[in-house]
Amino acid sequence: MPVININGIDLYYHVKGQGIPIVFIHPPLLTSMNFFYQVNELSNHFKIIVFDIRGHGHSSFSERALTYPLISQDIKQLLDHLSIDKAFICGYSTGGSIALDFLLTHPERSLGGILIGALSEVKDQSLKNKITLGVKLAKWNALEALALSVCFTNSDTRQLFKDLYSNAKKGKAQNIEQYYRYSLHYNCTDRLNQIKYPILLLYGEKDKAFHPYAHLLHEKLPVNECILIGDMKHQLPTKAAVAVNKFIKQFVSTHRTQNGEN
Repeated sequence: MPVININGIDLYYHVKGQGIPIVFIHPPLLTSMNFFYQVNELSNHFKIIVFDIRGHGHSSFSERALTYPLISQDIKQLLDHLSIDKAFICGYSTGGSIALDFLLTHPERSLGGILIGALSEVKDQSLKNKITLGVKLAKWNALEALALSVCFTNSDTRQLFKDLYSNAKKGKAQNIEQYYRYSLHYNCTDRLNQIKYPILLLYGEKDKAFHPYAHLLHEKLPVNECILIGDMKHQLPTKAAVAVNKFIKQFVSTHRTQNGEN
């Protein structure tokens, strides 16, 4: 199990494949296991890099409170460790907010972004309520109950549910709470016009609550394409893996010459 030590934190990561690198970022509680289908299929074409955020899955507890800039810095150090100059950055759900933060704070290390059901800020009350519930359950150390719900909705097979659930339960409640809580207040909408790299936006056609976020990002990001995946809700990496992988492959192949990559 590869681990990089960053200022006393053991950060678990996994690399598979060769070629253009793509880094995947998971939401709170979930882990790198959520990108199981991307690792297995896209690694036939690209270098796929997944990792467990501090205090999640196999990565160790972080005394420093989780913030998006801290996680972005961890990604930068992981790229340094792997001798990777630039990569495409892919984030799912609130992991997409971290992808945006990385693109804004480390543009020199970026080739472009892939945002799956992502958002630049939490605007609607319904989503705020769901995230606040995650904060409370993590604070009450009720990770098993939280993991049952989150992992079930993100699973398409019984085995994947078992794997997601097993990894989610290994997380540290305090760090998971911090990740949820930070997502409530993060807002980079006013800076989206600074991101000059190509961005792929993927959303579920049935994920109506996230369509306003899709419209916002599509309007504000200078270079982007937005795709709605038919008959799908929010859990695209696992439940719409074939379509997600197809669109990522097309996007990265089209933009692989960005900044001189071959």
